[in-house]
Amino acid sequence: MTPLLRDQFERLALRLAELDATLSDPAVAGDIQRWRALSREQSEAQGIVGRYRRYQQRESDLAAAREMQADPEMAEMAREEIASASADLERLQAELQAALVPRDPDDERNAFLEIRAGTGGDESALFAGDLARMYLRHCERKGWRTEVLSQSDSELGGYKELVLRIEGNSASPAVYGEMRFESGGHRVQRVPATESQGRIHTSACTVAVMPEPDEAEEVQLNPADLRIDTFRASGAGGQHVNKTDSAIRITHLPTGLVAECQDDRSQHRNKAKAMAVLAARLREKDRSERAAKEAATRKGLIGSGDRSDRIRTYNFPQGRITDHRINLTLYKLGAVMDGDLSEVTEALRAARAAEQLALLESGEA
Repeated sequence: MTPLLRDQFERLALRLAELDATLSDPAVAGDIQRWRALSREQSEAQGIVGRYRRYQQRESDLAAAREMQADPEMAEMAREEIASASADLERLQAELQAALVPRDPDDERNAFLEIRAGTGGDESALFAGDLARMYLRHCERKGWRTEVLSQSDSELGGYKELVLRIEGNSASPAVYGEMRFESGGHRVQRVPATESQGRIHTSACTVAVMPEPDEAEEVQLNPADLRIDTFRASGAGGQHVNKTDSAIRITHLPTGLVAECQDDRSQHRNKAKAMAVLAARLREKDRSERAAKEAATRKGLIGSGDRSDRIRTYNFPQGRITDHRINLTLYKLGAVMDGDLSEVTEALRAARAAEQLALLESGEA
């Protein structure tokens, strides 16, 4: 373990002592929101510091076992202890390194997922439908709940645009933490259904994933900055859909950002959902601008999530999917399109964690 990492753990131990003292103050208990935040930080710090103390103990055990090797009567026992302590140290170091990787507080949030058809005309819209099916299947596998907030259908099938809300569960709450890597440009290479001569075409869609804000932390929107329009929802829903202006479109005038919802029969509920999407888009705009500034000094492994980035290619003739950010190629396109994104997602998360850890060890973080 490098001296820099040891220093990180020692500072965390000092922070834990501060948290213990702060939480024992009766005045802090009166501020429920602050108390909960400090309690979560204390719980995480206790786990990490506990592992670090165990690591130090096994280092001492290893040093003692090596000294025992000089005694012929203790040599066999010493060799066993050396093997055991070395294995423990390797495991604990890996756990400690993973624990040091900064956690994005948004990772545990629910998410909004937007899919938009791009270059490629009707084929792009069909591919947007395929991506939507892929993500919905993935959510089913995870046990996540999905809700369509708005959609614009294409004439030949698929979507010009689709906005989903994805809600996690107790077993797998980190929706945004997993889905965040899907933001960017998705390119498909295949023979379209409309192609009569069997030629391979290339088209693209863009995907944006945004964390759902907490109500308490939601962006404060000035009513004077909003234009709210009502209109009749399109799609399935019977006579009510055709006769009632229940769909809502909200435009944020300073930025030009637009959010709409036509999912619910209640205009009030549609307005609330559209406001939540708009708040998420404003937060994401701010996040992207900050990321762009950071990228000017250091390019991130995962990228800024800019929608013009080509992050992934789906090659149907070869049954191949390639994630260009980490040069990952898998010949299991059918499984991926059926919602099995686990291998891709885990590789992206591991790559991001490795980069963050490298920055910590170099002292740049």
